[in-house]
Formats: sequence, structure tokens, C-alpha cells
Amino acid sequence: MDAVAGASVSSSSARLRPCPRPRRIGNVAPATVHRRSRRRAVTCAAAADADVVGLFDAAKLTVDRFVESGMVVGLGSGPASGLAIQYLGTRLRRGSLTGILGIPSSTISASEAEKAGIQVSSYEEGTQIDFAFTDADIIEEDTMTAVIGRRKTESGEPSFMVEKGIVKSADKLAFIIGHEKYVKGIEGSIPVLVKSANWIDTAEEIDDLFLGDAEVWRRPSIGTAGPLGGDFPLVTKEGHHVLDVIFTTPIPDLGKVAESLEKIAGVVDHGIVSSIP
Repeated sequence: MDAVAGASVSSSSARLRPCPRPRRIGNVAPATVHRRSRRRAVTCAAAADADVVGLFDAAKLTVDRFVESGMVVGLGSGPASGLAIQYLGTRLRRGSLTGILGIPSSTISASEAEKAGIQVSSYEEGTQIDFAFTDADIIEEDTMTAVIGRRKTESGEPSFMVEKGIVKSADKLAFIIGHEKYVKGIEGSIPVLVKSANWIDTAEEIDDLFLGDAEVWRRPSIGTAGPLGGDFPLVTKEGHHVLDVIFTTPIPDLGKVAESLEKIAGVVDHGIVSSIP
């Protein structure tokens, strides 16, 4: 990581200063922006607390710091992204930003953009995106590798594959997260998108690959279910199932997990976002 900066956010101003960790100033929850300088800059706006006030500060900072008039902006999914979309709409109504085209990553973000008065267009592979923001479920502190796709979706909705496509296409990217999701060792679910045909063979191969380290459960569309996903498994708009590969101990190398999953027949995509060029 070439550069790390922290931004203390108040109701009236924001300033940048070197800071390895955010600190609370008074009653204001600060946000930090972690940047690594490459051809495509990756940033992480992290609120110190997961409450709405802290996330709004980070969402506001993200829009104010990175969005400029005339940009094509990828609109992420999740609570913080929803706040950023609302604030972006406010900036457009005030006239302090103009000519913004939003690319929603989900049905929900498209609906939020419409309510906020943001002009939108559907994502297609190869779409040029100047800047994107989204929530991450968790981020590995040392590598800035993120996991997305843990959030609950309904059958028939687009999968996290759209969100990941937007993330990978953006020239600049901001993850907006609560500080507790910015950790040194990631465990829990790694969502994996698999073809519905012969999905159980794919699941068994994944289970064998991470035997003793993780459990593999097919995600249900309603409530909770056993490892097979019950009678009503989740089926995405693309016709795929989602497997939750649930690691019970911290993952030593997320990048290697991603590489291993990509080699398995039947795996369409996964929720690990790493090695952004």
C-alpha cells in the first residue's frame, strides 16, 4: 500500500492527515480513507462506528472527495451505499454536481437512485466507469482484499456478479464500511456462485478442497435451511445457486482461496475482490 490517509469528518469540514488508525474526536465518528496508488486507485472509507451517523459521514466524505461533475458512477449496494446515493442526489439537486450517470449494482440501488433523482443506465461488460462506491462485507487490512455478496438477496434478483463487475471496471473504487469490518484475519462466509446443473458435485469438490477449514451450505431463498438449502434454494436472475463457504478460522491467504475456487468446474464467480490492477 503506497499511501494511507485518515480524514476527520465533522458537520462543517473535512481535512486529510496521516493516520494509521481512526480516532474519535468529541462525539463525531471519524472516517478513514485508505488508498493505494496504482493505475486504478482503490480506497476504503471506514466509519469508526457502524451506526448511521458514522456511516453517513463516510458516505458523505466519499461523494465529496471523489465524485466530480460529468462522471459515470457505479452505485453500490448496502446501507452505506444507500446513504451515499441519497447524498449524491442531494448534491445534484443543489446543483453542486451535474451530468452524473449512475450504474446501479442491484435492484435496490437502482430504486434508491431513482428516488434520489439520479439518471441511471444498466451495467454491461466493458462499461467505462470513472468511480464506484459500494459496501464491503469485510476487508482484509493488510492486503485490502474485500469480500462482497454475504447480504441476503431474493430469488430472481441479479447476483453479486454485477456488483463485482462494476467494482472491477471502475477507474477508482471506494469501499464504505464500519471500522469493525476492517480486520486482520477474515473468517465466515465466502459466497460462491455456481451453475445450478450438477451443483452438488461442485459443492462436494469445494468441501473436499477446504476439508476441516470450512463448511459448504447452499443458500436458501426463504428463512434458514440445512446444508442443501432446503426445498426453496436461492436462484439468481442468471439462474445460478449461491454456496456459502463458511470458514471457521481466519483465512491465511484470501487470494489463494480465490485462485483455488476459480479452478473448480461449475464455479461461475465468487465474492472475493482482490488483485485489482
